[in-house]
Amino acid sequence: MKKNKRIMVDMTCSILHHGHIRLLKKASKLGQVIVALTNDKEAIKYKKINLFLNFNERKEILESIKYVTKVIKSKSLITEKFLKANKIDFLVHGSDNSNPVNPKYLKIFKRTKKISSSFIRKIIRK
Repeated sequence: MKKNKRIMVDMTCSILHHGHIRLLKKASKLGQVIVALTNDKEAIKYKKINLFLNFNERKEILESIKYVTKVIKSKSLITEKFLKANKIDFLVHGSDNSNPVNPKYLKIFKRTKKISSSFIRKIIRK
């Protein structure tokens, strides 16, 4: 696949972990990575989590990752309309994808075993 492709990875990035980095690295092999970062209001409403970092802080962290070209604000779910508005060729997601996007625009990768932000939050609560 050509490097001039625009590849979107959507995430909330409430807690950055090695599973996120592995996904971004894989996505970068397909083209330029644009992260669709869930806005604060949607993250709190749909993920039902307390954010330790606000949108701008999470964005700053993601922008510092070498695999990321750009970070844009998004809602919790990515639509084909959003992909088209941002000139995205493919949406990359883990195997837990629930975005209402035609499979021809999706590249699904297996999740990294034994890691997720939810799992980390659970450990922290204990």
